[in-house]
Amino acid sequence: MITFDDVVKVYPGGGTAVDHVSLELPTGKLTVLVGPSGCGKTTSLRMINRMISPTSGRVLIDGKDIAGQDEALLRRGIGYVIQNAGLFPHRTVLDNVATVPVLLGKTRREARTAALGLLERVGLSEEFAKRYPAQLSGGQQQRVGVARALAADPPVMLMDEPFSAVDPVVREQLHREFLRLQQDLGKTIAMVTHDIDEAIKLGDVVAIFRQGGVLAQVATPQELLVAPADDFVAEFVGRDRGIRSLSFDTAAELPVAALPDDLVLDEAGRPSGWRSGSQVLPTGGTFTSSDSLRLVTDLAITSPVGTAVRVNGDGKADGVVRHHDLADYLAARRAS
Repeated sequence: MITFDDVVKVYPGGGTAVDHVSLELPTGKLTVLVGPSGCGKTTSLRMINRMISPTSGRVLIDGKDIAGQDEALLRRGIGYVIQNAGLFPHRTVLDNVATVPVLLGKTRREARTAALGLLERVGLSEEFAKRYPAQLSGGQQQRVGVARALAADPPVMLMDEPFSAVDPVVREQLHREFLRLQQDLGKTIAMVTHDIDEAIKLGDVVAIFRQGGVLAQVATPQELLVAPADDFVAEFVGRDRGIRSLSFDTAAELPVAALPDDLVLDEAGRPSGWRSGSQVLPTGGTFTSSDSLRLVTDLAITSPVGTAVRVNGDGKADGVVRHHDLADYLAARRAS
């Protein structure tokens, strides 16, 4: 666990970057620090590995004050991923990843063998090992940056806007890959982002800062969407938070209707479109009972006939949800 105990950071000239922040980042979870520019989130992150020292208060890792620890040893036990990856341009991808294990005493052969396994884990094949950072795309560089941070198997990882420099398609791929990795590894992670959507998608816990380095609210993503602490948090999270909160509920209890005659099925019973006169219109997608209510809502809205189609594990259609029935269900949930 990472603990901020009444932490203050005041820079020369009187500017307060972090104002009496007390915060616990739970072990094995991803805590996202988010807020507007200049709110103290990056300053807070960098205090965890002593790149910045607090003016007052304490930062502790597993109950131990980091102020009394050797800086170099502390940092070698903390993975660090930054925007644009921060790779060594003169080293190959393999040697970038092997850097910290060598510093910690592994032989170069041992470090390189482990590095190859990490590259595969972050979705890069062995052919990338001998390339240099300049020969990689932005998304590939970020994957190498994550692999390098994981190389010493640190219990704690810090991530400073790691996905902000890549395009939306690559960012979505990196999000999926990172969530998969975190599910497998269970690291204690502190991550900074300016993107509230990214924070809600990735975070187990989200800490929202306001200007002046004040902590506005700490909560799970669902709690932030359903019960923002004040107008600032509500505005920052966004006016569409009601729709986004549906991402945390599944369609398991959603009542479905029987398959209608205008739904076209193939020989295996899989939906292939909607019959409209002489045309067959696309379904626009399907959902299963384990998918989110947000997905069902999106499918019903974008469907050419206002209906979402449910399928079983074999892809066979087994029911439909019409937009008006979905609206009634969501209204009933809110009223209960």
